[in-house]
This record gives sequence, structure tokens and C-alpha cells, in this order.
Amino acid sequence: MAKKSGGSVVWSLAVPVALLAIWEGLSRAGVINPMILPSPSAVFLRWIAYAKPMMPFDPVEGTYVAWLFSGELLHDAAASLYRVVMGFLIGAGLALPIGLLMGTSETVYRLINPLLQILRPIPPIAYIPLAILWFGLGNPPAFFLISLGAFFPVLMNTIGGVRTVDAIYVRAARNLGASGATLFWRVILPAATPHIMTGLRVGFGVAFIVLIVAEMIAVNNGLGYRILEAREFFWSDKIIAGMISIGLLGLAIDTGLSRLSDHLLR
Repeated sequence: MAKKSGGSVVWSLAVPVALLAIWEGLSRAGVINPMILPSPSAVFLRWIAYAKPMMPFDPVEGTYVAWLFSGELLHDAAASLYRVVMGFLIGAGLALPIGLLMGTSETVYRLINPLLQILRPIPPIAYIPLAILWFGLGNPPAFFLISLGAFFPVLMNTIGGVRTVDAIYVRAARNLGASGATLFWRVILPAATPHIMTGLRVGFGVAFIVLIVAEMIAVNNGLGYRILEAREFFWSDKIIAGMISIGLLGLAIDTGLSRLSDHLLR
């Protein structure tokens, strides 16, 4: 089994490694302009420089953690992570109770659904001018935009999960004398949890996309801001290093949500 797993890892890495080798070879051969698309080795060196702490460690002046996060990369990653988590918690925290209420109550669904269907197609990016007018610059408009990005995927999946619960389970619970609260907590919510977890993962992905756009406009730090700054100075290697950092951070978050989903659904 271990041998098979090791072979699977090798095959999964084969294509990325081959693409990186071709990219490096074309760059060294001069086929690709390094100002437009720098080589993987140049990007890696820039990524190391981006992650390196900006000051020597002084145990008298500060802690090791403060020194470690003095580097641009970790500082920007921490700022981006803070914004996306806060915005996601706001959006998902509003979407879950509304979605559960709309899913269990036909009256509430009919009242709220028309408004939601009007607002849902509007991309969060379209709210950027209003967000800046309402909240100014800094974290508040970023929180607002990120929460919008997370809200609708979580909401729609929650509603869909509750409304598609097998009616046989509901009737069986009622025939056994289950109260409304017991029916909700022991039947409806567990049955809808797979849909809810899917909505959370999709919502976090959308929130991450909105985060990068918001950081390019409304704040002065974070991974999105650093990519925009690198564009102004034509630092292509730093742009790609920032993109890779975003991908790794997103992968870590999605892996955590996937394991949480496996734990809750086991």
C-alpha cells in the first residue's frame, strides 16, 4: 500500500516538475524574455528574499516570533490571512442562520428569495466604490467585500442542503414523536451538513479571490497589495512569487477545511 502511495505521489509531481524544467530551459536559452517571464530559479531566489526577515535577530529588543514576521512575506501573509478569515466568518456567520431558516420555512423562503436572486449575480468587485465610500480605506472595506464573496455560496448551499433532505427521514422522525428542535438538530442539520461544508469550501475560495482584489485597492499591505506594488516596478519575479504564496496559503486553508469536512461527515 505504501509503495502504491509513493508511486502516486511521483506521478502527481511528474507534470509540474516537467513544466518547470521546460520553463527553466527556455529561460536559460533566451527564448523567453526574463523581464516578462523570469525563470523558476529567479522566482525562487526572489521568493526566498521576500520571506527573509528584514532585520537581524535581537533577543533584547523583541521575541523570535516578532523577528520572524518582520519579513515581508510572512507579514503580508499574516495580514491577508487575518482579513480573509474575518471576512469569511462575517459572511458565513450571516449566511448559515439565514440559509437554515429559509430552508426550513417556506414562508421565509418566499419572502427573502426574490431579493437574494437580484443581489446574487452582482459580483462583490462591483461594490468596491460603495465599500470605499461607506467604510473608507483599510480593513473595513476589505471585510465587507470578502464577506459578500463568502455569503452567497454558503447561503445557497445551505438552503439547497436543507431543502433536499429526504422526506422519509422527516416523516419517520415525526412519527416517532420528535419535536421541532429535535427534528432540526438530529435529522435536518446532519443531513444537510455535506452541502453546508461544500458551501463553506466554495465560499472560502471566492473570499480569497475577493481578498486579493480588495488588497490591491483598499489597503497598504498584504499579498494582493505586494503584487500590485511589484507590478509598478516591473518586478515580474516578485509578482510570481506573490502568486505562488497565495496558492500555497489557499491550498493550506482548503486542506484544513477538507479535513474538517471529513471529520464532521465520518
